[in-house]
Amino acid sequence: MSVTVEREAQIAVVTIRRPEKLNALDPATVASLADAFRELSTMSPPRAVVFTGEGKAFIAGADIAAMAGMSPVEARRFASKGHELGAAIENAPFPVIAAVNGFALGGGCELALACDFIYASEKAKLGQPEVKLGVIPGFGGTQRLARRVGIAMARELTYTGDMIGADVALRIGLVNAVFSPEELMPKAIECAKKIAQNGPLAVEAGKRVLLRGEEADLAAANELEAQAFAALFGSADQREGMQAFVEKRTATFKGS
Repeated sequence: MSVTVEREAQIAVVTIRRPEKLNALDPATVASLADAFRELSTMSPPRAVVFTGEGKAFIAGADIAAMAGMSPVEARRFASKGHELGAAIENAPFPVIAAVNGFALGGGCELALACDFIYASEKAKLGQPEVKLGVIPGFGGTQRLARRVGIAMARELTYTGDMIGADVALRIGLVNAVFSPEELMPKAIECAKKIAQNGPLAVEAGKRVLLRGEEADLAAANELEAQAFAALFGSADQREGMQAFVEKRTATFKGS
């Protein structure tokens, strides 16, 4: 099985398991990942997800052998599937933390960018090297990279195809934090558990407003925020959270 999903209480870990191929993305793996995130989003969703790869790579990129002979029509279909996967991650009703344990190149970097944020191993290498193959990013990389690190840095990384280390990725804002290889998954899971303790409706609303607001002007984005803020006052979680604060106890959120 190229993709596994492990559930523990309110969190889940999604792992690509093609270590012999450095977890490269062929069409079957893209489809399996999309199925995994769709199922997680609809069937008793977890409150947070950690997304990682087995072995020494997160995802080393698309499977070049599988892509090399594609026609323009086939390439467009493959790109569409990649965009659908990115959207499934980005629009999931729970935060997704990318735990980048090694190479995150091409499609791997693009899928990490679709996650809410990225934790990286000190050994991580990230980049969009597609120009070295005569193509450009096709899974949303040009757009999400620019939104994450700014247009000038996105241009440099896209035009040069350079691979950068975790220290540089941290400095430019591509990743949130860098850990030793041994600490990476425990730290990512620790963060997921911290998120899971909070009001799930509130976390979901925060994710939605941040995502939608990024594309709107400030006035429209603030209106989105105000609407989401007000709507949460109709939830049992809001009443529980504020009552727990007044009573100086830990809130028990039920997602309702």
